[in-house]
Amino acid sequence: MTLADVINVFEAAYPPGRAESWDAVGLVCGDPGQAVRRVLFAVDPVPVVAEEALDWGADLIVVHHPLYLRGTTSVAATTYKGRLIHDLIRNDVALYTAHTNADVANPGVSDALARTVGLVGDLVPLQPFPDDPWRGLGRVGDLPRTMTLGAFAEQAAAGLPKTSWGLRVAGDPSRPVTRVAVSGGSGDSLLGTARAAGVDVFLTADLRHHPASEFVEAGGPALIDAAHWATEWPWLDSAASILSSSGVNVETRVSATVTDAWTKGY
Repeated sequence: MTLADVINVFEAAYPPGRAESWDAVGLVCGDPGQAVRRVLFAVDPVPVVAEEALDWGADLIVVHHPLYLRGTTSVAATTYKGRLIHDLIRNDVALYTAHTNADVANPGVSDALARTVGLVGDLVPLQPFPDDPWRGLGRVGDLPRTMTLGAFAEQAAAGLPKTSWGLRVAGDPSRPVTRVAVSGGSGDSLLGTARAAGVDVFLTADLRHHPASEFVEAGGPALIDAAHWATEWPWLDSAASILSSSGVNVETRVSATVTDAWTKGY
């Protein structure tokens, strides 16, 4: 299979046109005509992931976060990003990004997160597209039974990959929860949407003190704040499955390397 074959599969599942205007998705480096036999999936395009790809003999790395989100005028090896690009090109390893176009896909990043923390049944977007009610940011679903907020937090922590600081909870641990909203990655912008959705708890990442405090004090749903990396990692297996089920004959591997920025809690 060629890199172009693999890209066609990804762009059908995660249309680049659905990415935010500020985003940088698609092929970062690589020749569309090159052969692809092994594909490594990871959240972050960082040196440790590149090393894993080279050690495994990958031909392509598929990541969620862009390497050059804000653009650049140089890929000189005087920076870690430049060195990474040099290493990949030198070893014929391509790099491909699916970011906000994967966030809003169906299934996408938040679908994988929802299943990982135990939501069942149909999932609907928390903030759907006006022209497509089955695509959009976040997901809303139900737990198979009502449980306490504390029990749900423990269930979510058990399902998500481990990070240095786990989960933070805002709300009464004994509060009953059934209806849940989730959003992979930073979810500050969806706090108001979660309140309007009438859910019992909103699980996301990167929540800031003031918005979270005001949200809870105003009687909003309970909040669970997880590590950014952890909320997006479950999507990797989903993306790998899409490639495998498409008939593209490649070997896939999901990186278990923790690339969360926070490395230790005290």
